[in-house]
Amino acid sequence: MGGGFRVLHLVRPFLSFLPEVQSADRKVPFREKVIYTVISLFIFLVCSQLPLYGIHSTTGADPFYWMRVILASSRGTVMELGITPIVTSGLVVQLLAGSKIIEVDNNVREDRALLNGAQKLLGILIAVGEAVAYVLSGMYGSVGQLGVGNAILIILQLCFAGIIVICLDELLQKGYGLGSGISLFIATNICENIIWKAFSPTTINSGRGAEFEGAVIAFVHNLLTRDNKIRALREAFYRQNLPNVTNLLATVLIFLIVIYFQGFRVVLPVRSKNSRGQQGSYPIKLFYTSNMPIILHSALVTNLYFISQLLYRRYSGNFFVNLLGKWKESEYSNGQSIPVGGLAYYITAPSSLADMAANPFHALFYLVFMLSACALFSKTWIEVSGSSARDVAKQLREQQMVMPGHREASLQKELNRYIPTAAAFGGMCIGALTILADLMGAIGSGTGILLAVTIIYQYFETFEKEKASELGFFGL
Repeated sequence: MGGGFRVLHLVRPFLSFLPEVQSADRKVPFREKVIYTVISLFIFLVCSQLPLYGIHSTTGADPFYWMRVILASSRGTVMELGITPIVTSGLVVQLLAGSKIIEVDNNVREDRALLNGAQKLLGILIAVGEAVAYVLSGMYGSVGQLGVGNAILIILQLCFAGIIVICLDELLQKGYGLGSGISLFIATNICENIIWKAFSPTTINSGRGAEFEGAVIAFVHNLLTRDNKIRALREAFYRQNLPNVTNLLATVLIFLIVIYFQGFRVVLPVRSKNSRGQQGSYPIKLFYTSNMPIILHSALVTNLYFISQLLYRRYSGNFFVNLLGKWKESEYSNGQSIPVGGLAYYITAPSSLADMAANPFHALFYLVFMLSACALFSKTWIEVSGSSARDVAKQLREQQMVMPGHREASLQKELNRYIPTAAAFGGMCIGALTILADLMGAIGSGTGILLAVTIIYQYFETFEKEKASELGFFGL
């Protein structure tokens, strides 16, 4: 083996110290998988509501505000880091393996164990590094105010929560549950946010007196308490700076559109070379790379926002810093900063159709950036994740499968007609749906809704597949 394989061997001494969930040594019944999945979700939800002990303050601007949707994190709680360590380590290891910097033979059990160990070790190191950075940056008050004891205690809490997330994801991935922990936690976080904004009983004063935050609660309250019902309906449907009924209806519409597009696919017939008459199919979905384009796009944009905000606070007079982004504090978002100039402004979605008409260059730049970035990320992802036409053709050949009417040598050429197109066009469709959701004012942002719907749909497919394989299962 090459140098990459030797790098993986450096992980071997740490394997015995890393927390590990043993692979299931039996076929886990469907009911049991559901129970494990529910328990994992319950633990995550408890951690996301459990406040950090020893923190001094979480008031003021949240520098990670833009990242929280895709990272399933909750500010000021034990789940502050969310799935950041496991997602970051997974992407780094996947990119290293895909670009052959780390050489891995997935058919060899030891290679797979070393790769998983490397990913887990990197995830724990990232959790430690981020926890230390959060505390030292003053997110919970200055270290002088906290004291050394409290600072260490906060770091330990964040690291322990990060390890719990890694173990829960491993538990589900190793056959005890359904799907992956990462997907489950992202979808739960987004759905929780949407439900809260629809039914929140919290009252907020935005200049017109106290109003309920939840769109549905505010709608019912307005109808019951206002004498002018027409005005009450108008306020409930179109109120500014708080969730309204139009936002809620837009969210439902985007959910339905994404579910409809999930059914678009090209099914290629395949058959076994060895078993005569054994037919099969290889479906190529429109959303071939699923939600990866939007996750990678969001990670890129949110990191750019974070760097731009930090630089602008310190060097707001610098020309190049202003070119990267200008920021001002929003009066309606609890001290959050919003981009008002520079690159950060142009890659941010226009707030409405009226805003698009008033700033056509901003709208055009955003549209081109969003569509091209999602298409590019989608095409790049199939190369590094092992799902390109070349990789699929290799997998089919290893399984002794061929396409009827085509020579074995032309299998890759035939797959190349569909897979790159599905990846690029599917990525653009995901970008377009995200733009549509943002312009319609859907609750939870277009990115959040796209992630939630694709993950829920994957879970639905997994649920149906598992249920069909258990003949003795009749309702839960």
